[in-house]
Amino acid sequence: MSLVTALIYRRRSRLFGRLVQEALALYGLEVPAAAEIGPGLVVFHRGFGTVLHPYTTLGANVTLYNGVTIGRADPWVPQELSAMRRVVLEDGVVVCAGAKIVCKSGTLTVGADTVVGANAVLTRSTGPGEVWAGAPARKVGERQRVHEQGPAPAVS
Repeated sequence: MSLVTALIYRRRSRLFGRLVQEALALYGLEVPAAAEIGPGLVVFHRGFGTVLHPYTTLGANVTLYNGVTIGRADPWVPQELSAMRRVVLEDGVVVCAGAKIVCKSGTLTVGADTVVGANAVLTRSTGPGEVWAGAPARKVGERQRVHEQGPAPAVS
């Protein structure tokens, strides 16, 4: 586990929580204590520029690259008046560098094992195992799961 990931998991500490939040800020990360994060989080490139909304849920084994933003599509509206409820990244999701996942209303769910490409702007929910790219993001393919690939070919 990297130092950044360890700090993210300790951001709710009663004793050191504020200090941990400040240390994360030095790395350019904003991960509020209210954000729910499952086990196995991987943050590449120290997550520089990564921002999570407090109403974010990350499942198990989620991978985040640098410059990722997860939040509201209506930041000019006061939080209590926003129609956005939550952004959920299910297990195994990969969010590539610079991607933005923004929810305008309700709950935006990124399906399990989905990949959100670099600099994509995702504004709607996805199904499991999909690949999304572009601005605005659109489905560009399906992710082949490791267990579907079968055994590796023999090398002579």
